[in-house]
Amino acid sequence: MTKTVLDLVVNGESRSFAVEGHRSLLDALREEAGLTGTKKGCDVGDCGACTVILDGKPINACMILAVEAQGAQITTIEGLQASPDDLHPLQQAFMEHGASQCGFCTPGILIMAKHLLESNPLPTDEEIRFGLSGNICRCTGYTKIFDAIRTAGKRMAETGMALPATKVEA
Repeated sequence: MTKTVLDLVVNGESRSFAVEGHRSLLDALREEAGLTGTKKGCDVGDCGACTVILDGKPINACMILAVEAQGAQITTIEGLQASPDDLHPLQQAFMEHGASQCGFCTPGILIMAKHLLESNPLPTDEEIRFGLSGNICRCTGYTKIFDAIRTAGKRMAETGMALPATKVEA
């Protein structure tokens, strides 16, 4: 089968690898790029376990062909932290709040929460619910996830990792 050389910027690093035209971005990231943190859940775009940020927007990596991402900038769960000793505020807050149990959904939820908090570091529960609406967790019941996201948002706002929250007046 013919392969296409895919050139991407993944987690800030230029990467090139050959993929078959029918391969999903999820499979290419996991198998060709070796980035197995992004999980394969339902493989039909329903669960959100495979969420990555593609050119600034969260997507289900199982729902896009790898060749469609040619030249894109992608952030996976591996790109969330600077180093093992320098956790992202979301990772730290998830640990503190016990916001994951089996952990299978956690990479997708963390990526989606990162996207939410970078533009809205102090979201309401309704905004968090809407922001995570494509991500399913079968274990936690979401309370601890929401608590962790609120904690991380406050920290991100304090450290300048997110835009300052603004109120729109009528």
